[in-house]
Amino acid sequence: MKDESLENSVITLHAKGWPIRKISKSLGISRGRVRRWLVSNSVLRDTTPGDEISLKKKRQSKLDPYKEFIAGLLMKYNNITGQRIYEHLREKGFEGEITIVRDYLKSIRAVGSKTPVRMVETDPGQRAAHDWSDYNIRFTSTGKTQQVTFFSYILCYSRRQYIDVTSDKKQQTLFRELINAFIYLDGVPLEIKSDNQKACVDRYEAGRPVFNARYLEFATHYRFRPLTIRPSHPSENLKVERPFYYLERSFLNGREFRDMEDLKEQLRRWLADVNDVRIHATTRKRPIDMYIEEHPFLQALPVNHFDTSQVANLVVNQESCVQWKGYLYVVPRKYMYEVCPVRISGNHLVVYSPIGEHLVTHPLAEADRKDRYVGVHQKTGKKPDLVYKLREPKSDAFFLYYMST
Repeated sequence: MKDESLENSVITLHAKGWPIRKISKSLGISRGRVRRWLVSNSVLRDTTPGDEISLKKKRQSKLDPYKEFIAGLLMKYNNITGQRIYEHLREKGFEGEITIVRDYLKSIRAVGSKTPVRMVETDPGQRAAHDWSDYNIRFTSTGKTQQVTFFSYILCYSRRQYIDVTSDKKQQTLFRELINAFIYLDGVPLEIKSDNQKACVDRYEAGRPVFNARYLEFATHYRFRPLTIRPSHPSENLKVERPFYYLERSFLNGREFRDMEDLKEQLRRWLADVNDVRIHATTRKRPIDMYIEEHPFLQALPVNHFDTSQVANLVVNQESCVQWKGYLYVVPRKYMYEVCPVRISGNHLVVYSPIGEHLVTHPLAEADRKDRYVGVHQKTGKKPDLVYKLREPKSDAFFLYYMST
């Protein structure tokens, strides 16, 4: 703490001609302290305000030639991340580090008010979370904007993530994507948390969720405990919702997609080349490194995965077809007007006989297919052979009898 009285004594004694050594010994303070006070007083007394602090020359930054380019990106993609801007700059020949880019973005972006949120951390292999999010994406091949649904599954400890593009949010799709996530991450956690989507939760009773029976069957098969967030408490699922914000800013912003296949391919590369190896803002580690720590704590996958097929009993109509979602799938004619079990699995439709025999397998019709019929009826009759061959006589006796007549 500064002692103004002692400092005053030093200054006045020095003004009377006392040397620094004598002042130090007399007041019981170090000579360095005496010297600092004398210099400070001299600067305040004998220099003009403009000379008090020397202005440093501004050194040119490696980022200066690219600031106009960055401004263009921010104008086109308002929420683009520093990581994505850095990737664009590397393509332009920028040789600096990402830290320079992030510091510059902080200086030019306005920071809004924030509400503190408590993030609950879990043990390795303890919990995962999943959710959906819709985005409108313009495909360059058609020039049209299409709504695309993304499915996200994240391990809460390591923050390693699986993301895929889906066509809907049905329960069968959820099961298929969860199985793909289990395979991608090679294991199942002890708990999986979701929001209150219909595929998981039927209703609430006495403040507690009543999980869907089929979802519970799925959870039992993979031996995880289903959890859900409380209604009107979206912050409880931040570990999966926040990464969607990162997906939007780091992946969707600043990219163009030719079609759906191109979108899926770029997404697969981004997951491995960017999302897995970035430094996570909370853990301060790479998700892929923390996943290596977490993997031994995940439950092993079962030998047989959960059967996500949809089974329906359909009548074979007068055209010898079963109808599914507006399309007619051909069945052998002998089963007309019979009720046959039909299994819809993945991209195929399988028809069985009433006693369970496999009859035919068809690929599922594409959504924009014009021909309503899938498959071809088998021909039951056989055309007569029009080529006649002269038969040889069975014996010489038969030949002599034929000639004599």
